[in-house]
Amino acid sequence: MISSKPTTQRSFEGWILVIPALLLLALVFAYPIARAFWLSLFTENLGTRLQPVFAGLGNFGRMAGDGRFWQSLQNTGVFTLLSVTLEMLLGTTIALVLNQSFRGRGALRAIVLLPWALPTAVMALAWTWIFNDQYGVLNDVLLRLGLVHSSINWLGEPSLAMLSLVVADVWKTTPFISIILLAGLQSISPDLYEAHAIDGASPWQSFRKITLPLLMPQILIALVFRFAQAFGLFDLVQVMTGGGPGGSTETVSLYIYATIMRYLDFGYGAALVVVTFSLLVTVVSLAARLLRKSANLLLSDE
Repeated sequence: MISSKPTTQRSFEGWILVIPALLLLALVFAYPIARAFWLSLFTENLGTRLQPVFAGLGNFGRMAGDGRFWQSLQNTGVFTLLSVTLEMLLGTTIALVLNQSFRGRGALRAIVLLPWALPTAVMALAWTWIFNDQYGVLNDVLLRLGLVHSSINWLGEPSLAMLSLVVADVWKTTPFISIILLAGLQSISPDLYEAHAIDGASPWQSFRKITLPLLMPQILIALVFRFAQAFGLFDLVQVMTGGGPGGSTETVSLYIYATIMRYLDFGYGAALVVVTFSLLVTVVSLAARLLRKSANLLLSDE
C-alpha cells in the first residue's frame, strides 16, 4: 500500500505557496466589492452633515425608476456590442495576415501594436481633433474629395457621436485582439493544414475545421477581456464627448462617476457599482459558456 503522506505534504506546500496570491486577490478584488456592497445599504442624510443612514435595499429599488441609469446601461450595451464585434472581425483578419510568411513581417507586427501602446486619454484627444466639425482632418478630407458638401458635426449628433466613439475604440484595441489570436495561430502545427489539403479541403474548410476550433481558447480570452474593458470604459468617453450630446453617449461608468464625485451620493453610487459588477460577471459567464459549447460543436463536427 502506497503511503499518502508525500501527496499530502505536496498539497500542503502548494497551499503555502498559493496563500500569498489569494490574500493579494482578496485585498485587491474581494475587499472593494464587499465594501461597495456595504456602502450600498446606506444613504446620506443631508440634514446631519452627510451622516450615513441605513437604507437596506432602498438604493437598489431606486434604480427601477432611474431613467438615466437605464439609458446609460443601454448606451454601454450598444457601445460594447459594436466595438467588440468589429474588433473581433478586424483582429482575426489582421492576425491571419500577420501569421503568413512575408518580408517585413516583424516590422509590421511592431507597427500594429502602436495604437494599443498609446495612452487612452492622449489617443482620445487626438480623435477629438480628428472629428472636430470646424477644423477636423476627417471633415477636411471628405470635403476635398467631394463626398460631403458641408462639415459634419461628428461629436454633436447622438448617433454620430456613438459611432465616433466606436471607431476610436476599435482603432485603439484591435491590436490587442490581433496579438492574442496571433499567439494562438502560431501554436497550431502546419502539418494539420498540409494533411487537410491533401484530403482535398479548401482554405475555408481548413479555417472552419482546424483554425477556428483550435483558436477558440484565445478567442474566449480576448472576448472576456475586451467585453469587461468596453463595458467599464471611462477615459475615452470622458475625453471625447463627456457623455453628450444630451446623454446619448453616457456610459454606466460615467454615470457612477457623476453620482459619487459630483452629487456625493455615495450609497446610490455604490449600489450602481454592485449592480453593474453583477451584470458584467453574469454576461461574461454566459458568453464563456456559449463559446465553450460552440467549440465543442466545431470539434464534434470535425
